Amino acid sequence: MTALYRTAAPIFGAALIAAAGAAAAQDVARVDQGADIAPFCGSEPIRIAHLDGYGSDSWRITAHAELIDEAAKCANITEIRYADANGDPSKYSSDINGFVAQGFDIIIAFTDFGNAQLRTYRSATQAGVTMAPYFTDLEGEPGRNFSSNIYEDAFYTGREFGLWTGRALGGEGTTVMLGGPAGAASSATFMDGFKAGLAEHPGVELLDDTYIATNWNPADAQKAVAGLIAKYDSIDAIVTDYGGTSMAAVKAFRNAGLPVPAMATIATTNEYDCMYMEAKEAGDPWQYLAYGGTTADIRFALRHALAAHNGIDTDEPVGVVPYVYADSLQDIDPKCEPDLPPDAQLSSLLGPEKLLELFPN
Repeated sequence: MTALYRTAAPIFGAALIAAAGAAAAQDVARVDQGADIAPFCGSEPIRIAHLDGYGSDSWRITAHAELIDEAAKCANITEIRYADANGDPSKYSSDINGFVAQGFDIIIAFTDFGNAQLRTYRSATQAGVTMAPYFTDLEGEPGRNFSSNIYEDAFYTGREFGLWTGRALGGEGTTVMLGGPAGAASSATFMDGFKAGLAEHPGVELLDDTYIATNWNPADAQKAVAGLIAKYDSIDAIVTDYGGTSMAAVKAFRNAGLPVPAMATIATTNEYDCMYMEAKEAGDPWQYLAYGGTTADIRFALRHALAAHNGIDTDEPVGVVPYVYADSLQDIDPKCEPDLPPDAQLSSLLGPEKLLELFPN
């Protein structure tokens, strides 16, 4: 493979988990049990563009590295170009249009702006580009608005987190959810699933009917949680759809001199997991649930995009779910690798050596 590179824009972004229906009613695959890419590679040279809507954390860095790692198995993929819209929907649209004008064969785009970008996706598809938005279960039609649409089943995960919260609290207590930016479709869907899970535990009170906006930014999350601590007499559990905000919540409780509540999250970092293991070794852990592997969803997006581009049938599901990475109720501890940097996503499908290359000390 030649000329794999990114644009000058930093490869950052928020770790959002996308919308979908309940997994029981969908054909889904666990993220760490994907298909072999070889049958979908084709033989003609292929140029791929990768677009994110937001920037600022290690999750996006790792996801892009997973894309490169998966693409390396196809010798005919000659280029991967990266762009970050920096939270600007207009730039997101113009980046897609720019990639179309530059003749990229496939565009893989994180669905940060949900259905609002369907018109842009359709325009790219009509121009002959294999358009592959991924993470949110969009309302568009395959073959018309896009070529394929891989999504992570946020409703399913949210429901599982609601059920776990009830068990962790023994059926009684209070809880809140920390989400992304105000209006983030993925967080809203996750919240719907969370409520469905909590419905099985009527003794657990949801203190805020909507998720607490944090922009998936640890600094904003810590401020938000400090405000929640001041507002409520007690918070027994906090659920988040991103590990960075979960770690910020832990710090906020510690700064307030309060015990850490039960915590459930997705996409944790090495720093967070080492912090948890240190607390456990010191005899002061909190109840902890983490789902992992979400950075590998982009591998599904690539395989489906290649299959569509090359006219090859695939029966690999378009719906994916993360796997249980840590669960204190099941005595499953997270990994802690002191030799790897704090931002390392140890639940990813990249090995320790590749993570060390990605996040050098």
